[in-house]
Amino acid sequence: MKLALTSAQAWQEAQVVMTLRMMRLAGGGAVAQTEATRMVAEKGMALMEAATTVAMGGSAEKVVRGYRSRVRANKRRLIR
Repeated sequence: MKLALTSAQAWQEAQVVMTLRMMRLAGGGAVAQTEATRMVAEKGMALMEAATTVAMGGSAEKVVRGYRSRVRANKRRLIR
């Protein structure tokens, strides 16, 4: 049950981050280029982190918590 709640919270927060990122990308220019580059790099880092967690015996909930932590950090950064 906790995994379902954590996943739902991560999904909702990710929707907010996607909206904020789209607004930033729509603005164009250097800020948009930096955001696009950051976004792509973060995907690879998140995948490696998740794979490492699973390889070391971590749970699905631990993987989702890690994703959620990164999503919340992006939300805080993008709202500024």
